[in-house]
Amino acid sequence: MQTKRHRLTIMTALLPISVGVLSSVATAQPAAAPFPADAKVYFIAPKDGDVITGKVSVVMGLKGMGIAPAGVEKEKTGHHHILVDADLPKGDDLEYPLSLDDNHRHFGGGQTETVLDLKPGKHTLQLLIGDNNHIPHKTPVASEKITITVK
Repeated sequence: MQTKRHRLTIMTALLPISVGVLSSVATAQPAAAPFPADAKVYFIAPKDGDVITGKVSVVMGLKGMGIAPAGVEKEKTGHHHILVDADLPKGDDLEYPLSLDDNHRHFGGGQTETVLDLKPGKHTLQLLIGDNNHIPHKTPVASEKITITVK
């Protein structure tokens, strides 16, 4: 497994190579680390079908793995992401870090609780564990998708 220092050494050695080739090497991402077969991520709160007035308090649970912040490479760990009104990545998308936008909320500090400010209406929420590089596992460690209504 390459470390940041190892990647930097390789990239420095490749400087004389054309910019096009170098940029493709620099953007390559490692595959997510394996995860325990019994790993499970789930919502403690809210529950499927909840009707919530105001901001949404979210409490995330994880079983069979540990939580580690993004950037910390430790076996059998990851950190939470909440997919808001979005589907799980599939196929080749599982080989790259998750987007960072309103539909893909990152908790790379290792947080297990948050408050979401969502517009009124129905929303789907789903948890997805990412590795130290925000990359989901080939077989995603994901919760069931829940639906909530915000008033």
